[in-house]
Amino acid sequence: MDLSDVDAATGLARDLIDARTRSLALIEDLTDDQLLGPRLSIVNPLVWEIGHLAWFQERWLLRRTGEPSIRRDADALYDSFQVPHDTRWDLPLPSRVATLAYARAVLDRVLDRLGERDPGPEAVYFHRMVTFHEDMHAEAFTYTRQTLGYAPPRPAPLRPEEERASRPTEPRPGGRPAPGARSESISGDVEIPGGLFLLGATRDLPFVFDNEKWAHPVEVGPFRIARAVVTQAEFARFTSEGGYEREDFWSPPGWRWRRKEDATRPIYWRQERGGAWMRKHFDAWVPLEPDLPAIHVNQFEAEAYCRWAGRRLPTEGEWERAASSEPERDLLGVAERKRRWPWGDDPPSPELAHLDSGQIGCVEIGAHPAGDSAFGCRQMIGNVWEWTASVFAPYPGFAVDPYKEYSQPWFGGDYRVLRGGCWATRSRLIRNTWRNFYTANRRDVLAGFRTCAL
Repeated sequence: MDLSDVDAATGLARDLIDARTRSLALIEDLTDDQLLGPRLSIVNPLVWEIGHLAWFQERWLLRRTGEPSIRRDADALYDSFQVPHDTRWDLPLPSRVATLAYARAVLDRVLDRLGERDPGPEAVYFHRMVTFHEDMHAEAFTYTRQTLGYAPPRPAPLRPEEERASRPTEPRPGGRPAPGARSESISGDVEIPGGLFLLGATRDLPFVFDNEKWAHPVEVGPFRIARAVVTQAEFARFTSEGGYEREDFWSPPGWRWRRKEDATRPIYWRQERGGAWMRKHFDAWVPLEPDLPAIHVNQFEAEAYCRWAGRRLPTEGEWERAASSEPERDLLGVAERKRRWPWGDDPPSPELAHLDSGQIGCVEIGAHPAGDSAFGCRQMIGNVWEWTASVFAPYPGFAVDPYKEYSQPWFGGDYRVLRGGCWATRSRLIRNTWRNFYTANRRDVLAGFRTCAL
């Protein structure tokens, strides 16, 4: 969020409106039946999810300061920690019209209050939290459309600050870089020196989530990490050479998952009679795009690929060091300074990273050279989320933030850390220290991976 040229209330209101505009654009073309959708463990009914966004906004920006709910049944319908996931299809959900009216009434009241007084630091925090929560759900709306085989969403409209940068205007599968984001051949590893590294968010950042707090010293050994993420062509070789049939490539839990799911290829792939691979892009099948990232693979599949290739996944400490660090002048060590984004401290733009759904789908792994990290890694922000080898766990001295359910319930167990954002992630949300987390078996999310040398 860049509030350098506007007052705090105007900036907060602008971003709330922008987040809601994006959310509604992602569902406006769907039928009522599609908004309910099938009962699946990895998605929510989209009509429920819109109501949940309104409830969350009301809970933290209105009810927190004493206002009553607009709907007397809001908690019973939309409190995600009180309403079990599997029951959400059975609730007496309001109609599409009533749900949108509730969402509009909540936002209107929030905007009225922002116009009545200057927000203090606490109010600024909660308004940002609510905006970012909606941004995350908008990304979930996007991959839900892929999961359910709906048509691709339209590219997002440009915000005023983005109008100077050109972007595609029609939805299309990836394979070509966005105008102005030239692509080039990119391969090989970069060498990152070892040493003590401050992992996590520093206290000068305007907003961070509790699982990023706070920067703390960790020892990272020297390592070599790929300049780019694994491509569809590379993953196709693993698949074609029997990677899904060789138990020795898989971890024990990964092999159990593969056997249970009878997984023989990435979830949205199929092989034609002549041997050519096709990939499902929302509701259409397209030829495999060799220079685009492998996407919709889970951590088990990423680990198996790594063993096949004689590689490994980076830890999240290694990933953040490669994204954030700068070499010393002698190139033998690493400077103490950490970059907020791989390219530096200037916020993301369409030239630097593929974010904000400006193009629907990935771009080539060689696109956006201006966004390289100091050591030469490309697209560490945007395009695809990147699995790491790390279990999602609290940092030392962890203290829960007011939104208690955000991180703490998910620490440990089967949750793994992902870094870097994807093409549908909002640019105001992502940074080098941002930690995403999913169970290792999830391959519906917009995730790929890069590898490290053994």
